[in-house]
Amino acid sequence: MDADEWARRGSSFGAVAAAYAEHRPDYPADAVAWCVEPTGRPVAGLRVLDLGAGTGKLTALLAELGADVTAVEPDEAMLAELRRQLPAVRALHGPAEAIPLADGSVDAVLCAQSMHWFDMARALPEIARVLAPGGALGAMWNSDDDRVAWVAGLRDAAEGAGSPVRSQRERDATAFGAEQFGNELFTPTDRAEFANPQARTIDSLIDDLRTHSAVLIMDPAERERVLGRVRGYLASRPETGSGEFTLPMVTSALRSVRR
Repeated sequence: MDADEWARRGSSFGAVAAAYAEHRPDYPADAVAWCVEPTGRPVAGLRVLDLGAGTGKLTALLAELGADVTAVEPDEAMLAELRRQLPAVRALHGPAEAIPLADGSVDAVLCAQSMHWFDMARALPEIARVLAPGGALGAMWNSDDDRVAWVAGLRDAAEGAGSPVRSQRERDATAFGAEQFGNELFTPTDRAEFANPQARTIDSLIDDLRTHSAVLIMDPAERERVLGRVRGYLASRPETGSGEFTLPMVTSALRSVRR
C-alpha cells in the first residue's frame, strides 16, 4: 500500500475500539512463552512491554500469566478501551518510535498485530533502549489458516478485504524478519507458528471483519457489498452455516534478542 493508505489504515482502529476488543482473536500462551524464552525466565514476574497494545488483547493474557506488564498504545480511543477493560494494568500513551519508558526498564517487548504499523528505522533503537541487555523482542500476527479449503474460499469471498491468511503472512513474516531484525542491536530472528483456533458464528466473524483496516476505509456501499458476499459464502458452507463453528487460525511469531 502507498504511504497515504498506510496512514489512513493505521489510524482507523480507534473508531471501532469496543468492537475490536470484543471480536478480534486472542493469542496462545505458548506463543508468548516462546517469544520470551531467550530471557531464560518464565513469563510470571517478567517485566514485559506490550507495544502497540491496542485494546489489550495480549495485555490481558500477559497479566493472566503473571507478567509485570506495561501497555503502550498511540491511539487514544484504543488506549481508553484498554484502560476500561484492564484498569489494574499500567497503560501509557505513546508510539513505538518514542516509548515513554526508562532505559533498560523491561525484560521483553512484545508486539501483537502491531509491528507492521511501526516506523522500524526509529522503533528498533527505541525498543533496544528500553530493553535490558539480553532481553527478548517478540512479534506476533494472527492469520486465517487457508490450508483449509473452506478458509481459502472465505479469503476469495472477501476479495482481499478480510483477515490476513497464512500463506500471505508466511511470505510477509519471512521478509519482515529478514529485513528488519538482525541488525547491530538485535540477533537474527527465529520464527515459529502456533495453532490458534477461534470459536465463531457468522455474525461474530462479520463483526470481526468490520474491525480490519482494509474494511474500515472502504466506501460504505462497497463495504456492505463485500461483507454481504462473505455472509452468503459462510451461510452456504456446511462447516459454517449452522450456528457456532471453529475458525482455523494460526499465530505466526518472530523473536530476537537485544545484543
